[in-house]
Amino acid sequence: MRILIAGSSGFLGTALRVRLAEEGHEVRRLVRGGALSSSEFHWDPASGRINARALDGVEVIINLAGPPVFTRPWTRSRRELLRTARIESTLLLAETVVEQFADSGAKPLWLQASATGWYGTASTDPLQAEPYDESAPASDDFLGRLAHDWEGAAQQAADSGVKVCFLRSGMVLDRSGSTLKLIRPVFGAGLGARLGDGRQRMTLISLHDWLRAVLFLIEHGLIEHGLIEHGLTGRGPTESGVPAGPYNLTIPQPATNAEFTEALATALGRKARLAAPSLILRTALGELAEQLVADQYVVPRALLEQGFSFDGPDIAGTLRLALRRD
Repeated sequence: MRILIAGSSGFLGTALRVRLAEEGHEVRRLVRGGALSSSEFHWDPASGRINARALDGVEVIINLAGPPVFTRPWTRSRRELLRTARIESTLLLAETVVEQFADSGAKPLWLQASATGWYGTASTDPLQAEPYDESAPASDDFLGRLAHDWEGAAQQAADSGVKVCFLRSGMVLDRSGSTLKLIRPVFGAGLGARLGDGRQRMTLISLHDWLRAVLFLIEHGLIEHGLIEHGLTGRGPTESGVPAGPYNLTIPQPATNAEFTEALATALGRKARLAAPSLILRTALGELAEQLVADQYVVPRALLEQGFSFDGPDIAGTLRLALRRD
């Protein structure tokens, strides 16, 4: 299968292209620098340039392009960069797809990155009673608007008949990823601490299950095109394949921050008796701290309904998969 990835050099993109290549697929990459091999094609979303030959014969498009959200404070310029980088790249790709496949009966499957930030966050007092699933509207906070507009940038491709599945991913955990690289030494030293009161639910998934979910959507998303007869992961969905629309990529048994803190400390053979008060977090991190101490209760209803099975459905299983050495 010929698959094109935008955003292939980041944490998720690198892991995905390696996995797809291992599965025997032909992986093409959109790159912002010079194309150094026959599988790389130049694009520059800021100037609206793209080598459209990248789409020749492509059956799946995966757009993960966009700078990380939580690595820096949300200054005004940072907010603007987070928006423009995501929306410009997605709009350019959508416009090119519409043009390239205008007269084609077999349109590609498009997997478009998004985030559980779509749903916003809530106070822990009181806790949100019912979880958000894919039917919930976008929040009106910064991350909600960002996710809404990011998904909306791919709409013209969907309107042209392309099946677009939105990957509303939670925090993806793996020993190779920045999150665990940052906090493992702290927890390993016995200094792990819950954030605020620790009651806030977290949207998490292991890289292992994230990759399995993406492969599941690819395999079952192409059934209706006759390219694949049945999927290879989990119980298969209907004969028409998985439907277009949003999919929450987060574990079905959400953990509180206190549970996450305890589970990670236990996995590393340590204790976690400390707490980082909300006031200190807000003083140090500003608005970004709100994302750490607020509640986000989200479940992957669409994936479960399509028959996907998580190898790590809870926090213990997620950390087991995330910390293992392959």
